[in-house]
Amino acid sequence: MSITNTVPHLRIARPSRDLAAAERFWVGGLGLDVLWRSTATGPGTHDLLMVGWPAAHWHLELVGGATLAAEPTPTDEGLLVLYLDGPVDDDLVRKLERAGGTRVSAGPYWDRWGVTVADPDGYRLVLSTRGWSNG
Repeated sequence: MSITNTVPHLRIARPSRDLAAAERFWVGGLGLDVLWRSTATGPGTHDLLMVGWPAAHWHLELVGGATLAAEPTPTDEGLLVLYLDGPVDDDLVRKLERAGGTRVSAGPYWDRWGVTVADPDGYRLVLSTRGWSNG
């Protein structure tokens, strides 16, 4: 099978200190859907929260709970960028902030072309005014 002949599904997996806080941000703030949720059932398992839009070819998997093996380690360059192809809705940014996000600078390029909000674990979401083809 060649990946050039299909649209593969992308999963972005990240650890989270608090899955309830992450859900408030990604679901309550951004408007993603909960696609899957599970609770650790024994050794070697984790609490999982998968969020995304059902028709999208990607989802975000958040791993947490008492058996979390790695702490979140966000960086300034570790961005999840959503290309909106138009202005960023100020109400959406306020909603993300009320849901536990913090507006931050991601540098001159992204500050010019969008708004960056850190989630409760510190990972950065960029809402870009650009379209994918000119991103």
